[in-house]
Amino acid sequence: MSATFVIAVDGPAASGKSTLARRLARALGLAFLDTGLLYRAVGKRLLEAGRDPSDAAAAVAAVADLRPEEVDADRLAGERIGEAASKVAAIPAVREALLPWQRRFARTPPGAVLAGRDVGTVVCPDADLKIFVTAALEERARRRFEELRRRGQAPMFAAVLDELRERDRRDTERAVAPLRVADDAWVLDTTALDAEAAFAAALERALSVSGRRAVAGPTGRDANP
Repeated sequence: MSATFVIAVDGPAASGKSTLARRLARALGLAFLDTGLLYRAVGKRLLEAGRDPSDAAAAVAAVADLRPEEVDADRLAGERIGEAASKVAAIPAVREALLPWQRRFARTPPGAVLAGRDVGTVVCPDADLKIFVTAALEERARRRFEELRRRGQAPMFAAVLDELRERDRRDTERAVAPLRVADDAWVLDTTALDAEAAFAAALERALSVSGRRAVAGPTGRDANP
């Protein structure tokens, strides 16, 4: 058995890929990285500095001295930061600058589960297992709508739907590392699945491919960097 086992989990916005990937990492005793947080951290820096997230030079400069403690999900929530991250992620030089770190993280024993939009196609094209998590646009919008309401916000469903549609367009049409299904990816459509059913299906697939046994339940410890 290989010293490392790497799982790439990709999918569009609000597909549930990050939550699923985190649970897989806990269950398999692997480290976890939400690669989207890297772009959110850069986007947040630019917004706080009053810079345009589409400014390539400013974005690359923000990457150069990005501190690990800034890549913290609790500090990077919000639609405004998410929009900025989507723009930052479309800048080729930013994506290139972040690749070496992500790859070292993935191949550090015993391995890792990485979630994003181009993990299986660009960041870790040699991942041992590639999962593409998807769901119908309307269902993803419903989930995001309910998530925002639980946070105490008062979103309009039509606005959430339009925002996700635009995110999908940018992610799939960008010139560098567009969102797409890797040729050897296993597609998990969660439109009709709840979180538990989706996790059970993904874990079964991962255990089958890796030959490993689950080492912890879904409430186990994260192994973040």
